Amino acid sequence: MSSLAIVIGAGVNELVAAHYLARAGRRVLVLDERNAPDDAATEIGWIPPRIVRDLGLERQGLAIHRPDPWVAVPLADGGRLELWHDMARSVEAIRRISPRDAAAWPAFCERMKRLARLFEMLYTAPPPDPVGRELGNLARFAALALRVRGLGRQGIEDLLRLLPMSVADLLDDWFEADALKAVLGAAGIMHLRQGPRSGGTAFRLLHHHVGSPVGVFRPSLSNLRRVLPQLPGIEIRRGAEVAGITVRECGVAGVVLTGGEEIPALLVVSGADPRRTLLALVDPGWLDPDVVRAVWRIRCRGVVARVTLALDREPGFSALAVAPSLDFIERAYDDAKYGRVSRAPFLEARADGAGADGRHRVDVHVQYAPYALADGEWDEARRTALGDLVVKILSQHVPHVGAAVVERSVLSPRDLEDAYGFPEGQAHHVELTLDQALWMRPLPGWARYRTPISGLYLCGAGTHPGGGVSGISGYNAARAIIRDFRRGRCT
Repeated sequence: MSSLAIVIGAGVNELVAAHYLARAGRRVLVLDERNAPDDAATEIGWIPPRIVRDLGLERQGLAIHRPDPWVAVPLADGGRLELWHDMARSVEAIRRISPRDAAAWPAFCERMKRLARLFEMLYTAPPPDPVGRELGNLARFAALALRVRGLGRQGIEDLLRLLPMSVADLLDDWFEADALKAVLGAAGIMHLRQGPRSGGTAFRLLHHHVGSPVGVFRPSLSNLRRVLPQLPGIEIRRGAEVAGITVRECGVAGVVLTGGEEIPALLVVSGADPRRTLLALVDPGWLDPDVVRAVWRIRCRGVVARVTLALDREPGFSALAVAPSLDFIERAYDDAKYGRVSRAPFLEARADGAGADGRHRVDVHVQYAPYALADGEWDEARRTALGDLVVKILSQHVPHVGAAVVERSVLSPRDLEDAYGFPEGQAHHVELTLDQALWMRPLPGWARYRTPISGLYLCGAGTHPGGGVSGISGYNAARAIIRDFRRGRCT
């Protein structure tokens, strides 16, 4: 059997999988359709300490940045609510707008962190299969049951209530201040075509809390995308676009590049989304028709645009969320339901510091901006209008921003699909909802990174645990592959 493993894509999950496979003795070829490394300044997401240790990332210059305050929210009557890593400092900031909420904040943070620790355990391994009979699977269920039991009565009640709840209902139970509820509720709808009053969005708040300190509900930032390609042990081939995955009766046989070159391999690991991998790169004729229909039904509706600003001076914030209230976010979602760009979108802006040219980069998450518009297509006029709107809104809260902009770029969901391969502009590849999470991600029965084709595996954001947790999908996929090949099992 050929020792070559082909990894499609050079994102964080793909490179983490590639390095673990190389450490297990495989010769690894990473195929990146881009001609140069990703120039993204930061990677957003929690990096499990195990990956940092195993790959020696700190020795290679890994830097993890945790903005402090981790978020600031403009208030209706002026000023900002700033939430800090220091619990006492956050309590004091909240007290200025609601003494009642300040009193509730420590208990809320502690109870959410207890639940997030449970998900940390779930995320750093393939999820247990509810109907699987393997000893390892039963052991994982037993370990999960013990961890749940360890939450105690209050923790178990919190977990069972929280999972199906809307994030708005959860926060209404705890707090009264609109600004506090809005900035927390925003974490529940990131990259979702749902509003804060949609069921299951409280789970998303918990998802983004995994790996963060108590009282911090946004993931950290790092230079992980820049560090991983520098690690030795794998070959990265740039400008190599995969046109198809070759399949024979016994399973995967390699890949074909757009120029016609064929590269044989009995192991292919795809970081592309499940739909593209199985319905575009693979001839769907190799799949059962029921599988094809199920893959087509995967929801991956993009609703986020990305606006990047270059400023000639400091922006005056590290992380700024424009979200006055939960009702504000819900109204922004109302527009998107009918295929319209939100007239007053939710914005979350992150400043990245000064570059070599002295300019300060600000990346703005704009939600909601639907991939499919009810009246026309994304063209230059719509991009320009969205960029103007974003600068106008930011200038209302940071007055000097408009005059400081020297350059800007606007990527619509369609642009994100073209540039980064996000299906329908969905950065998480598969919407992270309860019916597309854990052992049902990307589909029920497919959460072990295998596909129905022997030797073909998935490792991208569309697999468990999903977006916002850097490298874990690649880590879990590589471990599953190594385990399968040690047992002589290719599927």
